[in-house]
Amino acid sequence: MKKAAIEDFFATLKAANPLPTTELQYTTVFELLAAVLLSAQATDVGVNKATRRLFAVANTPQKILALGLQGLESYIKTIGLYRSKARHLMQTCQILVDQHQGQVPRDRQALQALPGVGRKTANVVLNCAFGEPVMPVDTHIFRVSNRTGLAAGQNVDAVEARLMQRIPPAYLVHAHHWLILHGRYVCQARKPLCGQCAVSPFCDFKPKTAAP
Repeated sequence: MKKAAIEDFFATLKAANPLPTTELQYTTVFELLAAVLLSAQATDVGVNKATRRLFAVANTPQKILALGLQGLESYIKTIGLYRSKARHLMQTCQILVDQHQGQVPRDRQALQALPGVGRKTANVVLNCAFGEPVMPVDTHIFRVSNRTGLAAGQNVDAVEARLMQRIPPAYLVHAHHWLILHGRYVCQARKPLCGQCAVSPFCDFKPKTAAP
């Protein structure tokens, strides 16, 4: 994708959805952190179903710890890998209480020191909760970036670095949401909906046409 097309690409996405947001449901920074930690290899719909029940009774590190491990597992057992996720969330809550006064830190190094929190999860928290212009790269964003020619790369780190270089600063805060939603609903993995795509004029991908 040529540099001139990138501006039009994001301007089009912005016009369709001026204030995009994550589809994970949360009301506090801690709820966001917990939801993202639970969302690995799970759908947002599935996570939201579990956290609606969980957050109604325990939505702080202290309350999660009070549930105990088995208590926490009972609320999230519908989510894949729930046992390891429950263990990581309990450990994270203990660190937040012991080292951060129960608050989620606004610092990448401190976030990534939490069990179960990698670079992508830290980026989601920094972006969604604190408005930092960072780029969490998931499977949708990785696919869209490579397929469209926006930011080609062999791995998520390479794609993240390329996106940070190529996305105009004016769009960077919301770019993560536009790309993930576009990948989830339009630029889908098996069959991209190119005929319904508003940004197809700026995209390098050429869909195969059926033989006559």
